[in-house]
Formats: sequence, C-alpha cells, structure tokens
Amino acid sequence: MVCEQQAARYSDVFALREFRAVFAAQLLSVIGDQFARVALSVLVFDRTQSPGLTALAYALTYLPDLFAGPLLAGIADRYPRRTVMVATDLARAILVALMALPGMPLSVVCILLVGVHALGAPFSAARAATLASILRGDRYVLGTGAADMVDQLAQVLGFAVGGLVIVGMGAGRGLQVDAATFLVSAVIVRLGVHDRPVPAFPTVRDPVQPWWPSLVTGAITVWTTPKLRALVLLACVAGFYVTIEALAVPYAVDVTGGEGGVGLLLAAGPAGTIVGMWAISRLLPGRRLTLLGPLAVMACVPLVLSALRPSIPVMVALLVVSGIGSAYHMVARSAFVQSVPDHGRGQAFGLAVTALRTAQGTGLLLAGVCAETFGAPNVLSGAGITGTLVAAAASLTWYQARRRPVR
Repeated sequence: MVCEQQAARYSDVFALREFRAVFAAQLLSVIGDQFARVALSVLVFDRTQSPGLTALAYALTYLPDLFAGPLLAGIADRYPRRTVMVATDLARAILVALMALPGMPLSVVCILLVGVHALGAPFSAARAATLASILRGDRYVLGTGAADMVDQLAQVLGFAVGGLVIVGMGAGRGLQVDAATFLVSAVIVRLGVHDRPVPAFPTVRDPVQPWWPSLVTGAITVWTTPKLRALVLLACVAGFYVTIEALAVPYAVDVTGGEGGVGLLLAAGPAGTIVGMWAISRLLPGRRLTLLGPLAVMACVPLVLSALRPSIPVMVALLVVSGIGSAYHMVARSAFVQSVPDHGRGQAFGLAVTALRTAQGTGLLLAGVCAETFGAPNVLSGAGITGTLVAAAASLTWYQARRRPVR
C-alpha cells in the first residue's frame, strides 16, 4: 500500500488491471473523437466546397461541452458507472455508424455528431469517478496525469492518422473506423472494470436521484465548498493562456509576415504541458498542492512579453514555459474529484468541466474580436496580464480554503 506522504510510482498505477482498462478505453475514445471531427470536416467540404460551412460544422463539435456537462454528467451518479461507460460507448458507436450511411443529409450528420460529443460528458464523468475508486491517494494523481499526457498525444495522433485514413478511405469508411473504436472501448470496459453499485446518497433511501435535484445538489456542493470553488476558479484561468490557439496565425503573420511558424506556436504549449506533468509527478503530494497557485501564475506570465513582438523561436520558448505552468490542471482536477463525495462526483465533475470549457471558449472568442482592433501581440499580452492577476487571486482563495478547518 502506498503511503499518502510518499509519491507513488507509475508502475504502481499500471499494475492495476482496472486502470489499464479505463486507460485504454479513454485512449480509444479520444482517437475516435478526433476521427469524427476530421471526417465531418472532409464530408462537409466535399459536399459544399465552403470553408465557412466547414469551420461552422467543426465548431459544432465543441458545442456539447457547454450543455452536456451540467445536463448529462449526473447520469454517472445515478447509475452504475461501468454501465454508463459501456452504454455511452455503444450509443456513440451507433450514432457514428448512422453518420457513415451513404447519402445521409449533412444537417442530420451534424446533429448526430453533436449527440456523439454530448455523450462524452457522462462517459468522462463516469470515468473520472471510477478512477477515484480504483486509485487511492497519490495513485489517483499519477493515474489522471498519465491519462492527460496520453490524451494530448492521442488528440495529435487522432488528427494525423484520422486525416490519412479519411483521405485514403473516404469519410464514410473513416466514420466506420470511428464507430469500431467505440465498440472496442465498450468491450474493454465491460471486461476489464468491476461492476460497482450506485454510490449511496447519505440523506435519502433511493440512490438513483432525479436529474434536477442531482444538478442542483452538485451546483450547491461546488459553490458552497471553498476548496471546490477555488479549484474551479483556478481551472478557469485557462481562458487566458489558451488565447494563443486563436491568435497563433495572426501573431505569426504580424511578426514574420507569413504563417510558417504557426505549427510551432500551437505545439509549444502542449509540449510544455507534457513536460510539466512529468515533472509534477516526481514531487511529493503535499508539494504539488502547494505549487498549484505559482504554476497557474506561471501559465500566464510568459504571455505578457508578447507585446514586445518576440521572434517565433523566442515566443515558442515562452509558450513552452506557459505550458509547463498549465500542468497545474493535473493536480487541480485530482484534488477536485477527491474532494467531492463519491455520490456526487459525476455531477460535480461535469459542472467543473463546463466552467472550464466556457472560460476557454469565451477567451478564444474575445481574443479574436479584440485582435481585430489591437493586434495579436497586444491582445496576447493583455490576456497574460489579466490572467496573471486572476491566477494570483485564485491562488489566494485556494490557500485560504486549504487552511480552513474541515467541519
């Protein structure tokens, strides 16, 4: 058994059969999501030859994050979580298979894809809650960290391989491959994860709570618990440093006159995040929680220098540093899930993800609008300054919540 004051090892985590099953299922799920996005983009462009409609259809894949979290994540608290993961995987496989049918109207394809991504909310909530039952203490931090690192790599792999598969086989065949990934994921979860009962709600006899009371209870839990509230605020800091994703192209054009450095600018942050996650995993558990605030600030400070219009190599280095700081999300999410009672983990996790996605979407939208007037370098710098101040305030809230005695 791993002592709570000692750092666990990745070998401790991957030695658990259940974790390996959940890990593999998540990997397939992420790759499948990227396949679907690429296939939709190719399908829409082939039929319409419209870059605008293609971009709009792609944006639809992110819409479910705004409503599915609060509306559907609570399913993971009302039914056995293995059942939720298997059922959502099977449902997604069916929806994607319908998308692959020849002659399916584009409007129906888009609606089906929104459904596919909406079902990701209960799957992710059930997965996060299940991992908290499989992995205790520091093992949970390492397990989610490993999943995060592979998640980022899987997104890149899903886009790259998905592009090759769909170009070579066509969008229809690519969607069939996508459906197969969800089927395999369902089989892995069914065979590799123990069937646990619905978590008991401490104040009622029936553990299966209606949707609305579950949603209200989850929101009240997050809002009235200082530690959870502080962790959600820290997560929302991402809305500031994520702005580079919207402004990478205009920044590169502003600095170099061309788009040659865009790929490096976009890859720098995720590369730094992977390094940061690995480094954080080497620290003792208490030290990780102490560094939450400084790392959140570190994720924003490098952007302040954007106003100086540094060259692409220098900006890439700054974004790597920002990415290292952004690895605080690994610790913040682990602390959040472990601080929520088991009976409400799914709903609370869904609400937190919705807050994060809303912050990111708002940040990207405002950055794009402001850059029209002030230019990408100045907007990135402004996001860095504002983000640093918000991160500092969130850090103070977090430290005060940690010192507050538990009642």
